Amino acid sequence: MSDVPKCDDKEILKLLKNEESSEKGFRLLMGMYKVRLYHHIRQLVGNHEDADDVLQNVFIKVFRNINNFEEKSGLYTWLYRIATNESLTFIQSQKRKQTISIDDVVIDISDKTSEEFFDEKHLQIKLEKAIDLLPAKQKTVFHLRYYDEMTYEDMSSILDTSVGALKASYHHAVKKIESFIKGID
Repeated sequence: MSDVPKCDDKEILKLLKNEESSEKGFRLLMGMYKVRLYHHIRQLVGNHEDADDVLQNVFIKVFRNINNFEEKSGLYTWLYRIATNESLTFIQSQKRKQTISIDDVVIDISDKTSEEFFDEKHLQIKLEKAIDLLPAKQKTVFHLRYYDEMTYEDMSSILDTSVGALKASYHHAVKKIESFIKGID
């Protein structure tokens, strides 16, 4: 979609909301936001195939509901909110489908040398496992704040949650991740 010309959100919305130009508007929308939304979804759901499926659901939902977009927030904020909600819905459905023992997920580190604990790749793997063990809401808040460097105010708009509650969720997520990485129960 790199051959899609850049356009501003107002122009895209105008095209989308006009039946005769909605297809062109949708192509422009996808061209501008597909990659950013994919990366956000991928961080939340964990793998390429699932991220692609969720992204497809996001764009279907956007296409069906574009006329309900009231433009009280930015277009990307609205898309991000839909992507986040679709990701959380997907994660919840996956949790219902499979039950895995935490023992199957946590690697045995009892016979590792101290040098291995400082291996950057090992630490990254451990961080990802710790994040995966977080409740869905904390996982989302952690990703938005830590990886996407999103402000609490923007998160509040996307997740429809108070800034205070988001700060608390982030704090609890960080504490759980720290405990996991340090091996504290």
